[in-house]
Amino acid sequence: MASLESSPFQNSPKRSVLYKAYSLIADGFLFVGGAFLAISLIWALLSCVNPYSIETAIAKQTSKLNVNGSDPPEPTFYDDPELSYSIGNPIENWDEKREQWLRLYPAIGADSKRKVVLVTGSAPSVCENAVGDHLLLRLFKNKVDYCRIHGCEIFYNNALLHPKMTGFWAKYPIVKAAMLAHPEAEWVYWVDSDAVFTDMEFKLPLERYVNHNLVVHGWSQLIYEKQSWTSLNAGVFLIRNCQWSMELLDSWTSMGPQSPDYEKWGPTQKALFKDKLFPESDDQSALIYLLLKEKEKWGEKIYIENEFNFEGYWLGTVDKLENITKRYREIEQKVGILRRRYAEKVSEFYGEIREKYLEDLRRPFVTHFTGCEPCSGDHNPTYTREACWNGMQKALNFADNQVLRTFGFVHLDLLNSSFVSPLPFDFPMV
Repeated sequence: MASLESSPFQNSPKRSVLYKAYSLIADGFLFVGGAFLAISLIWALLSCVNPYSIETAIAKQTSKLNVNGSDPPEPTFYDDPELSYSIGNPIENWDEKREQWLRLYPAIGADSKRKVVLVTGSAPSVCENAVGDHLLLRLFKNKVDYCRIHGCEIFYNNALLHPKMTGFWAKYPIVKAAMLAHPEAEWVYWVDSDAVFTDMEFKLPLERYVNHNLVVHGWSQLIYEKQSWTSLNAGVFLIRNCQWSMELLDSWTSMGPQSPDYEKWGPTQKALFKDKLFPESDDQSALIYLLLKEKEKWGEKIYIENEFNFEGYWLGTVDKLENITKRYREIEQKVGILRRRYAEKVSEFYGEIREKYLEDLRRPFVTHFTGCEPCSGDHNPTYTREACWNGMQKALNFADNQVLRTFGFVHLDLLNSSFVSPLPFDFPMV
C-alpha cells in the first residue's frame, strides 16, 4: 500500500501554489477580455449617437500639441475666402490673425520672436549668361549654408507672382506671400540673389531692432539732407511680420508697375533725387520717397543700419578678403580654442568667442554684387566682366572656406573653386 506521502491525490504545498497561480492568470485574462468587450460596446454606442464625437475629441487633443505639424479643426485666417496673397489686396488685422494662429500652434510658434525666414529668388527663365545658372546655384548654396548654420528657414522662388511686377519689383509679392505662408516667423529676410554672405558666423542682432519693423542698409544723412538715390539699398532688408509691414508694402508698391499711377512716379522720383540714373520708378527710390514725404508715418519704425556690413558694396570689399583671412588666422594662432575642431551646429558659439578678438579688419557680413547681373551678364559698363566674375569667385570661396573648415577642408586659392586641401590638425599653427 502506498504511503500517504506518495499518494497521487495528496495536495502537496508546492502543487497548491501552482494551482493558485494558474487560477489568478485565468482570472486576469477573463477580466481583460471583459473590459475590452465593455469598451468596445461603449465605443459602438457612442458612435451610433454621434459618429464624429470621438474623432473630434481626438483631433482637439492633437491640435493642442501640434508637435508633428497637425492642423487644428478650429478656423483660422486661412479659411477666409477673402484672404488674398497678392499685392493690391490689403490685409487687415494681421497682428490679431497671426496671434490667433500662434495660440493654436504652441509648439510651432515657440520662440517665434527670433524666427527668421530668408527669402530669395531669380528669374523663371534660363540665364542668358553662359555661367549664370552656375553662379545662381553657388549663390543659393551660400544662403542655404548660412541658414543651416543659424537655424533659419529658406524659401527660393523663381516664379513671377505678379505679371506686371518684374525686375526689382518682383520681390514684394514674394515677401508678402512669405509673411502669410509663415505666420510662425517674426521676420522675413529678403536677400537679393547677387548678394553673398561673407561672414558665416555672424548672427543678426535682432535685439537691436526690437522697436523697429524694417531694417535696411543706408545713411540717414544722405537720405534726409542730401536726398540721394544711393542713400540706402533695398536689395537686402529685414521686415517684421506684422500689420505695419503689410501697410508699408501697400504704400511702397503703390509706385510699382502694377499701379495705375506708375507712369507719374518716375518723373516725380527723378525730380526729387538729382542723382537718380534712370527715369522709371524703382523700389529703392520709392522707399526713400516715403521716408522723406511720410516720415511721421514710417520713419520711426525703419532702422537705417550702418554699424556693420548689413549689405556692402562688392567693389570696395573683395580685394580685402585675403588680408582679412590672414588677420583671422593670426588671431587663431594666438587663441587656442579657435583652432579647435568642432561640429557645425556650434559655429555660433565659436563666432561669439572670436568677436572678443576682432578689431577693425573683420569679415563683411554681406557682400552685394550690385550691377554685376550674374544671370543676364548685362553688367554695369563701369565694371568689366572679369572683375565681376573674379569678385564673385573670391567672395563665394571666402565664405565657403568658413563652411568647409568644419568639414576639414579649405580653398587655398580664392580664385580656384575646384581645388580644396585637407586641413591639418591644429591649423593654422602647422
